[in-house]
Amino acid sequence: MSQDSNGLLSKPGENSQAVRVLKFTNFQKIIKQKSTINSYIYEDIELEEADLKVIFKSNTALELVTELQTALDKNPSLKTAFKALTPGRQRAYNLYFSAAKQSKTRETRIENYIPRILNGKGFNDCICGLSKKMPTCDGSHKYIRGENK
Repeated sequence: MSQDSNGLLSKPGENSQAVRVLKFTNFQKIIKQKSTINSYIYEDIELEEADLKVIFKSNTALELVTELQTALDKNPSLKTAFKALTPGRQRAYNLYFSAAKQSKTRETRIENYIPRILNGKGFNDCICGLSKKMPTCDGSHKYIRGENK
């Protein structure tokens, strides 16, 4: 990943460790920063060719939101299914559940997603089977079924 000496790169989310994006609001900014953008690209190509790897933060134990931990403790099959998910999928669910401010909302969210977890699906996984970018849901089902008119 480029050193970003010009401060152009930003994290797409607070939990991103390695991904960085270039954000532009108009074409003129791209033209104005063309040489800098090109230098970033060439630097990243060199890093890739050198086979350098990103050093990620060590994975600390996932601290589950209380309502999720309670649901897992009450439902052994849910607990087994949740533990079978990849760490990233577990984190995605936990982030979504913990984002709710009220306990009742967290409980409702958990209840609504239990079938997905039991089916081994991640929070962002397609469940309708119509996505063109499996396993991620790309929203194409909305256009096929006429939901987004």
